[in-house]
Amino acid sequence: MAFFDTIFNLINDLTWGWALVPFLVVLGLFFTTASGFVQFRFFRRMFSVLTGDETTNDPTKISAREALLVSVGGRVGGGNIAGVAVAITAGGPGAVFWMWAIALVGMCSALVEATLAQLYKRSEPDGTYRGGPARSIIHGLGAQYRWLAVIYAVCLIASFAIGFNAFQGNTVAGAALDSLSIPRLYTGIALSVATGLIVYGGIHRIAKVADVIIPIMAIGYMGMALLIIILNITGLPGVIWDIVSNAFGLREAVSGGVGAAIAQGLRRGLFSNEAGLGSAPNVAATAYVKHPVSQGITQSFSVFIDTMIICSCTAFVILLGDVYVPGAEGIDGVALTQQSMVSHVGEWAQYFLTAAILLFSFSSIMYNYYLGENALSFMTENPAALHILRIAIMGIVFLGAVAPGATAVFSFSDPMMGILAVVNLLALMMLFPIALRVITDFREQLAAGIAKPVFDPKKFPDLDTDPTAWPDAK
Repeated sequence: MAFFDTIFNLINDLTWGWALVPFLVVLGLFFTTASGFVQFRFFRRMFSVLTGDETTNDPTKISAREALLVSVGGRVGGGNIAGVAVAITAGGPGAVFWMWAIALVGMCSALVEATLAQLYKRSEPDGTYRGGPARSIIHGLGAQYRWLAVIYAVCLIASFAIGFNAFQGNTVAGAALDSLSIPRLYTGIALSVATGLIVYGGIHRIAKVADVIIPIMAIGYMGMALLIIILNITGLPGVIWDIVSNAFGLREAVSGGVGAAIAQGLRRGLFSNEAGLGSAPNVAATAYVKHPVSQGITQSFSVFIDTMIICSCTAFVILLGDVYVPGAEGIDGVALTQQSMVSHVGEWAQYFLTAAILLFSFSSIMYNYYLGENALSFMTENPAALHILRIAIMGIVFLGAVAPGATAVFSFSDPMMGILAVVNLLALMMLFPIALRVITDFREQLAAGIAKPVFDPKKFPDLDTDPTAWPDAK
């Protein structure tokens, strides 16, 4: 076991610990500049998905809104509650500013990777679509790069479907035990059964459940944060000044100063919104849209929701209270968020946060499962393999819930996600000129007065696209 720990630690150091975060930032800045700041140009269009502009009457299709909510459900999780608290504790209030900054850059990376996933998606016999970085590599770069796509798919299953689902089960069981005194065994059984009911319904059931619980989850959490902000409205300008001043070293809150703020803000922001990591495009490809860029814009919006809204809610809850003391050691992670809420509105807030963690974690389990299913479908079409994966996911969720110490087995998740991100970024760099052509086509149609641009595969005969995936083309 020590040998494997050494290998995984080395991989982690070579990815997350060495160059991956700067690579993500630099590439995001390049995409932003080369695309003409596309995430800001299309910012107003992002909200159209909430009004149902991209809809279909075909019951076999997943709408843009449903795909958005599934990806938001995956992105919004422990990173928004515990991760923000860790960033503030280790990097000071300035870390929040750099979380915002990386989100604005990451919105472009998310747009590009989702656009490519849509561009190379394939129609399934049941009327749904499948796509994602693995298929983008095969159809965009060629069959000679299949080995790269397989590495991506294996790492996606290992990190998200296996490792992160164990962590989510552990988080839910821990919160239920601490605040409600519910034994881990009962939580594990309930969570495993609920997971089975959802995953055996496929992407349609996942999308329908997400369409219900994600708005409840997000609106409830934002409502609590808004209440706390209103109760402390006079302190808000001071908090914003603390965030900005600490971000640029005008005031130091923790040892390390600006360097700690930048490092923690960028790292926690990227872990939270997943922009450029290659996970969310798997869900983005399932949506019915008229043009690939339409879903790219929608996925860019999910990064905005995750970091600029949900993470900001957690930051203001913590910084407007008196539980957090800059530079002091002690309360950290989810406990800091929980105690900050309690200090604002009373003891009942811990039960509210437990419910929020349950919804956040369950939505992440659904999302993580689908990523694993999609990766497995790329490697094999054997139905037995899918059943094995579903049973394994139920068992892993149960194991993570009932055995707190057992989750150490899944310490390979971070290095696997590091490899996943490296593979995805390499593919994005090679495929970016193609993504830029598709973005240009979208812009040209808008300039010609077409309110809802339509992708026509015949305009791109050199690309290996699936014409049946674009029924709106002439």
